[in-house]
Amino acid sequence: MKQLFTIFCLAFALLFLQEATYAQPTDGLTFRQNWYNYVTPNPEWGNLGDIYNNVQGRGFEIAYNRNLSKHTWLVIPVKMGVAPLMANRRSELNGNLDLLFQNNLFKYGALINPTLSLGLGSTYNFDAEKFDFNIPAALGVNVRLLPNLYLNAQSQYRFSIENQPGWQHGLGLVMYFGESNPDRDKDGIKDKDDKCPDVPGVAALMGCPDRDGDGIGDVEDKCPDVPGTAALMGCPDKDGDGIADAEDDCPDVKGLAALKGCPDTDGDGITDAVDKCPRQAGPASTGGCPDKDGDGIVDSEDKCPNDKGPVATGGCPDRDGDGVADKDDACPDKPGSSAHKGCPDTDGDGVYDNEDRCPEVPGTVALKGCPEIKKEDKAKLERAIKQVQFEIGKDVLLASSLPVLDDVVSVMNQYKEYSLKIAGHTDASGDDQMNQVLSERRAKRCYDYLISKGVAVGRVESAGFGETKPVADNKSDAGRTQNRRVEFELYVK
Repeated sequence: MKQLFTIFCLAFALLFLQEATYAQPTDGLTFRQNWYNYVTPNPEWGNLGDIYNNVQGRGFEIAYNRNLSKHTWLVIPVKMGVAPLMANRRSELNGNLDLLFQNNLFKYGALINPTLSLGLGSTYNFDAEKFDFNIPAALGVNVRLLPNLYLNAQSQYRFSIENQPGWQHGLGLVMYFGESNPDRDKDGIKDKDDKCPDVPGVAALMGCPDRDGDGIGDVEDKCPDVPGTAALMGCPDKDGDGIADAEDDCPDVKGLAALKGCPDTDGDGITDAVDKCPRQAGPASTGGCPDKDGDGIVDSEDKCPNDKGPVATGGCPDRDGDGVADKDDACPDKPGSSAHKGCPDTDGDGVYDNEDRCPEVPGTVALKGCPEIKKEDKAKLERAIKQVQFEIGKDVLLASSLPVLDDVVSVMNQYKEYSLKIAGHTDASGDDQMNQVLSERRAKRCYDYLISKGVAVGRVESAGFGETKPVADNKSDAGRTQNRRVEFELYVK
């Protein structure tokens, strides 16, 4: 008894000590003979034990294995086989496609290595054309035969979504392959590619060290502890001007070799230290400051450095010579007053040209510099209000209204700067909504007539107000007649 216990203890200890120093492979293939059964979806045909004992099948499996970590593998098996049904004992072809995560108890190289697998799977009955999702779970063991060849035994139970669980027992071989090159210095670069296999280094230098991280190997770096440039054999050049810091009079500012490393930012031949405009190229006569437009005012003081202008306007052009720079002059081609943005009052009406809608004709401030409408022209508009008539309840102009509208056209042609508002009105008879629509249509009819006679579209607008703005009492015929009207109002925008 003691001898058996001693043998058991030694065997158990070997399980924990038998891991060899084999290089971890990346891939593997499993070839396995399977013996299995499929539980039918009819529980009355027997319990699991009966089904397991009486329904047998066999098949073949091939699986691809991919290493994920020291103990974990991704396994993708494909299985094909036949199994008889209990109802008629007829063998039917079944297939499985799974995705499993397999955990090995010991790392690769162990003589005996137990495994545990769990994942997602599927079963397809080719004869019945029926598909089923499974959850396969398995226990297995790998026994090393050769460094990359293992004997494998496994028992798997497949939990079924369609109530068709089953057992699968398999025996076969697992063959491993893939990169297994060692990395002695643990720098992530395999020894066969590592020029310095015993000293940790960087990939860019094929495994050789670069203490200062400047991309130049320590062996070739004249300043191995201070980052530098390849052009200076690894020594620093903080300002990047190609002059080593030890020889640079301005080591923190990029410069020229001719100036011992000191800068001339604008490249005008004057060093920044004495250049009044170190960032803008200019002649020595202006202390290195530019005057691009050549007006005698240096750009830093020139309000318009790209356009020649007099000193009086800060170097900005003044075409009309009124002392107001063109950029600030609302009337740059007419001499005017600086108090009015350089504009004159051409017609002398007190409204300056930049605000005068009629700059060549004297007018009033209220009308934005345009003249008042003559009495006889106002009379034409007032007559139109009374004499423009329509067919009853319609927007059809009476023939007698057309000469009246022609008078309105003549007024519009006489006062070109004026615009016209046409407003339609009705009396209170009838439906409010119908009156509103009728007033809009009548105003629009007058609008269309004026436009047809050549009045610009942008100068005329029309609107209807229905019965909302009476000018007389709607209780009498005379009052209602006055309320049925189209008004014409000239105004300056």
